[in-house]
Amino acid sequence: MKLVVFFVAVSVAVMVAMIFQTLRQELSLRNLRARVLESSAEVKRREDSIMDMKNKIQKLKSTVDDVNVKLEDLKKEKAEKEKAVQEAETTDHEAAKNKAQEEIGSLKKQILEREKTICAHADMTKEDARKLCGESAPPQ
Repeated sequence: MKLVVFFVAVSVAVMVAMIFQTLRQELSLRNLRARVLESSAEVKRREDSIMDMKNKIQKLKSTVDDVNVKLEDLKKEKAEKEKAVQEAETTDHEAAKNKAQEEIGSLKKQILEREKTICAHADMTKEDARKLCGESAPPQ
């Protein structure tokens, strides 16, 4: 009978130990489940944050690409405008040069006509008149 009581006591002790171990494992599993849920929620938040950042980066890249295209267009336009200004300046310079040459030619003609008129009325017996008109010897 002592043996039966001993086995019953040992059985109860083993059963209590197993119940304690089971409860401890159950609490541990609950804690692990809670941490897994928290971790998965954190992972989800971070994934959403990463996706938002990727979208923002994509928008910024497209904006930068658009700005670069506009910048290239403006550079081309600037080069064209500078070329047009240079051509206009060259054309204006040529026109001014031609006009100045025409004025010089007309002034030379006026001077020659005045000299001819002066020589026609000048007294060729005087040396100054001969020098002005380009004659070397006085008429005889």
